[in-house]
Amino acid sequence: MGLDLRIPLGLMFLAIGGLLEAYGLGTWHSAIYERSLGENLNIIWGGVLLLFGGLMYGLGRRARWQDDPMNPRPWEEARPWEEPVTEPVKRHGH
Repeated sequence: MGLDLRIPLGLMFLAIGGLLEAYGLGTWHSAIYERSLGENLNIIWGGVLLLFGGLMYGLGRRARWQDDPMNPRPWEEARPWEEPVTEPVKRHGH
């Protein structure tokens, strides 16, 4: 099937967002935030990147699970207590 691009993309954004969050937490009350009106933009944008990365990674994993023909979803498995649905045989010419 190949690799879904959302999985490595999500992991990359998760890593960058995590690094940005860690840097923002490490420099919480630093003078570098005076230029941005006292807002710690590293924490804000780190959170945005973490959310986006988590969304991409989750969607990539979900699509890979849904497209697996060898392991069907639980609601697609055959139930032994149900009768199989069969179409009536149509005879032509009689």
